[in-house]
Amino acid sequence: MHMVPFSFEPTRAAGLARLAEFAPRTGRDYAAHRNADEGPGQRQNVSMLSPWLRFRLVTEEEVLAATLARFSLGTSEKFVQEVFWRAYFKGHLETRPSIWSDYLQAVPQLEHIADYARAIAGETGIDCFDAWVAELKHTGYLHNHARMWFASIWIFTLRLPWQLGADFMYRHLIDGDPASNTLSWRWVGGLHTRGKTYLARPDNIARYTNGRFQPKGLATVALPLDEAPAPAPLPLPPALGQWPEGRFGLLLTTEDLSLPDGVTPDSVAIPLVPVAKPGGPEAPLATAFKTEALNDAARRAEASGLAVARIPALDSASVLAWCQHHRISAVAVAYASIGPEADALDAIEPLLADHDITLLRIRRRYDTLTWPHSTKGFFALKEKIPVLLQKLHINSPQPELFT
Repeated sequence: MHMVPFSFEPTRAAGLARLAEFAPRTGRDYAAHRNADEGPGQRQNVSMLSPWLRFRLVTEEEVLAATLARFSLGTSEKFVQEVFWRAYFKGHLETRPSIWSDYLQAVPQLEHIADYARAIAGETGIDCFDAWVAELKHTGYLHNHARMWFASIWIFTLRLPWQLGADFMYRHLIDGDPASNTLSWRWVGGLHTRGKTYLARPDNIARYTNGRFQPKGLATVALPLDEAPAPAPLPLPPALGQWPEGRFGLLLTTEDLSLPDGVTPDSVAIPLVPVAKPGGPEAPLATAFKTEALNDAARRAEASGLAVARIPALDSASVLAWCQHHRISAVAVAYASIGPEADALDAIEPLLADHDITLLRIRRRYDTLTWPHSTKGFFALKEKIPVLLQKLHINSPQPELFT
């Protein structure tokens, strides 16, 4: 199948350019047409900002500010809510880390399941599903509506474990995010909002793909999956809200590749290679995007006059060697939420402590304000959006990112 993928250039400049291009369509136009998936190269109805947002090459605050500079909250409500869904999923998983660890443990135990290989090869005979497998492999992207249909067909028609589908999608998506991906799959299967499932219907698929697909043999019922309820939410892990004063080293990870304003670290450490996604081999497109995004961060830091050190990887030996070379006793890093980067930092911290080096995790004000409202359903966060926007001073030309 010949694909004409959207150009996801892994730079902050490209993300800002896409934001400027799409901002005029974040109002009623987006609300009316956002569910349509007319195929690769036909994405004018959605922002496709997710790869840049995923690694915070462009921030949520910047997207919200650009939107609300053009439209009222009432007019842009649907788009604004989609931005906040990202915060919701991250906050929800942050307070229930066992969902992530249980998922990781389940994947290798399930890969022998019959028909799994046929599904990920796109050989099911279901026209839309097989096309989405090919699109995902060739472009590293799927429309959000297609992701929901895909997950529903995987779970209820193919009757495959949700963990395997989530793993396949996560490893191929350029914008693959532990929280959004894992919890969205659980939502489709009736595990996130207990008992509420999502059924992919042939007429819905035909309608919103402009007749490209006419799937046959899809499940007609979607009974909720049967798993133990998720644990009660834990308190949010501690984190600082301000960059340190005095001497420190700044460590960048692919969880947040924006450069903080007004700070002058002694050195900025940026890994040459990204942390690999867990599970099977990561798709080359996903790895390449992250690698080039790290390179873009290094170029931007150097252009800002900062001293940049390209360390081999985000691991204990590399970070410790950088600290010792530059005589760094405090390392500041933007808070990494649940996922492989957070696991890497957890592994690094004890070795740094053994050498009297402090690791300071700095949480964005955006996350600090939104995550406490993300422990239940999305409605609890949704109803707080107007207040949150006020607290973030989101209508100002330069919204507060840290405080």
